[in-house]
Amino acid sequence: MRTKVGIVGAGPAGLMLSHLLHLHGIDSVIVEKRSREYVEKRVRAGVLEQSTVDLLHQTGCGQRLAVDALVHQGIELLFDGHTHRIPMSELTGGRAITIYGQQKVVHDLTEARLAAGGQIYFDAADVAVSGIESATPRITFTHDGRTVELACDIVAGCDGFHGVCRETIPPAGRRIHEREYPFAWLGILADVAPSTDELIYAHHDRGFALHSLRSPEISRLYLQVEPQEQLTNWPDERIWDELQIRLAHDGWSLKQGPILEKSITPMRSFVCEPMQHGRLFLAGDAAHIVPPTGAKGLNLAIHDVYVLATALAAWYDGGDETLLASYSATCLRRVWRVQHFSWWMTSMLHRFPDDDVFAQRLQLSQLEYVVSSSAAATSLAENYVGLPWD
Repeated sequence: MRTKVGIVGAGPAGLMLSHLLHLHGIDSVIVEKRSREYVEKRVRAGVLEQSTVDLLHQTGCGQRLAVDALVHQGIELLFDGHTHRIPMSELTGGRAITIYGQQKVVHDLTEARLAAGGQIYFDAADVAVSGIESATPRITFTHDGRTVELACDIVAGCDGFHGVCRETIPPAGRRIHEREYPFAWLGILADVAPSTDELIYAHHDRGFALHSLRSPEISRLYLQVEPQEQLTNWPDERIWDELQIRLAHDGWSLKQGPILEKSITPMRSFVCEPMQHGRLFLAGDAAHIVPPTGAKGLNLAIHDVYVLATALAAWYDGGDETLLASYSATCLRRVWRVQHFSWWMTSMLHRFPDDDVFAQRLQLSQLEYVVSSSAAATSLAENYVGLPWD
């Protein structure tokens, strides 16, 4: 088989890249090791930046988004038993965040690609990438019992943190920067109407908590737990009891309901530099991971592939390699800005095992400054809704 751009991974990054390339008239093929059902039901992020939402609408994938999404113009910071609203839209010239689950984004993009005749190989086994330093790299995989070799001009590694693409780069050709945090998030999806109109980020002596949502009927909530914690130690009753304690504030009550899903997610920061080697270009979680406190993972992935699609269009249109050669540098400027914001939010809101009274007082001082200073609140707001791509 032959295509211009071979894409490994059918998550938001791979699907959006294929969709953008199609709009530029550039052929691509997506190879995904999981089933379509698995990918479309995988619960992940649900907070979209303004630019991500704008791109979905601009590229014709915003029909369901326009109907089902929840637009939020602020967030609440909770500490010392009181909430403080950060009016993001007011502070950023009308920009906002949108609540719309990643699985819905994946479904919408998959539908768009298939409707346009795009090729997606789900359930691909033994995926491997070779020849990335040549002019014709290859993706090989097994599908429906036969071995397939896909020759490409370019390979886009959109296959996540545990994918095969990043490891294809020779060790001497990549630098890894990472930090593991001494806690994890226990997340639940609950069949109960949200108890809040906007997200609540809670700093508490017992640990961080977050009240988010997925729809007017479904709540998404998180608790800071030990990094090696087991779900068996957290029956539903204990989860709700702890959420009640950490989210408590005057004149507000937390609604409880059946827990549909629960999971524990370790927290880490990770960056692979550079994000390109030869004819291989990494995007999304294959190149970087951020702690979820800043709600940036999906949005950063979409920005990566927007930059890559623009660069590829310039290359295929007139042979201009300038944008393609600077892809990694362009993306990494935003990656490190987002890494800092996510680290800052995480450090300000979570309890660390070695925290003493001095460290706790510093956190409270930072929180008090953010909610009392228009400059500090604006900095949080513009990073949270997402800095403009240009």
